[in-house]
Amino acid sequence: MKQLVIILCLCLLGCQKTNSKSEPKHLDKTATVSKNSFAVFDSLFEQNPAFRANSFDFPVGKPNAKGYYNAQKFTENNHLGEDWNGTGGGNSDLGDAVYAIGNGYVKFAENAGSGWGNVIRIVHQYNGNYYESLYAHCDTIFVKKGTFVPKGMQIGTIGNADGAYYAHLHLEIRDDIFMEIGGGYSTNTSGFLNPTTFIKSNSN
Repeated sequence: MKQLVIILCLCLLGCQKTNSKSEPKHLDKTATVSKNSFAVFDSLFEQNPAFRANSFDFPVGKPNAKGYYNAQKFTENNHLGEDWNGTGGGNSDLGDAVYAIGNGYVKFAENAGSGWGNVIRIVHQYNGNYYESLYAHCDTIFVKKGTFVPKGMQIGTIGNADGAYYAHLHLEIRDDIFMEIGGGYSTNTSGFLNPTTFIKSNSN
């Protein structure tokens, strides 16, 4: 009987030991993947320090969106960004300039399909943190993936997602730079920031 109790105790201790070892391994692996993902951008900006962001402007009517208005604000109708329209209404702003809101690195610049049209995604390193600005429904794209852009550079023109809407610029700002493009609308705003609040709080 004593031998049976001893064997059971050893089995229990063995299981507890195995579990305690396996959990840190899983956490370490996750931390390494995350660290490696940021390391790519750390290296890019370390090699190109002039393109670290130091302030932000609006993407239309630079620097303060003169001649434009925010037609659909952040979280309005579960909107994850802002829709910038020319004050002339309709398609009066079709082909107008879209500017980079800050210095950064172009991580995506192509047609993202139905509902999105041409999309540009720029990663910004700012005050030791990373942010992403996303510009959607563009008529034309003037930048290429893998290049750096300065604040205020024209990166494209306002479009209508291949005729899906009246012309406007859909702008998102994210503090999670590894998210998929998403759907533009959601009740979950995790990873998304209010663009106007962010730009006004971090402008010159």
